[in-house]
Amino acid sequence: MSTIQYKSILLTALVLPLTTLADSADNMRTRFDRTPAKKILVEKSKRRLTMVLADGREKNFRISLGGQPRGHKWRQGDSRTPEGTYAIDFKNVDSEYYLSMRISYPSEEDLRTAERLGVKPGGQIMIHGYPNDAQPPYEDYRNRDWTDGCIGVSNTAMQEIWLAVREKTPVTITP
Repeated sequence: MSTIQYKSILLTALVLPLTTLADSADNMRTRFDRTPAKKILVEKSKRRLTMVLADGREKNFRISLGGQPRGHKWRQGDSRTPEGTYAIDFKNVDSEYYLSMRISYPSEEDLRTAERLGVKPGGQIMIHGYPNDAQPPYEDYRNRDWTDGCIGVSNTAMQEIWLAVREKTPVTITP
């Protein structure tokens, strides 16, 4: 085999996997809708997150909540998800969960209530996917409440939500 033939085979062996990887990344980008979200509505009793897109369409996702899903979050460690109007104030790719977006809890009103009750309000309420160390099948996470007060969704749902939501996107959480 000549040196030119050898280099040609070597180059093909190196470039082919890279083009396949690039094609795969392009497929991932086009697989999800790229329309930005205008707002998010979380209905705790229905275990549903509705993402309203800028063009008026809605996308619905099944959610999981904390161990005490009923009622508003009053204090740190109560395993409740807050209720009210907030916004996404931070997106975290380096999370213990598959992507996470922080909700702007506690609000000024939440802080006043916690102070009046003499408790810490808690914080770090997120919308996130499954824990990074979770192993398929994900039956332990589907159709049950497993968070500490956050809003859990499947990893596939989190990808779609992550791509559409920007910081400052309004989030309304209802009972």
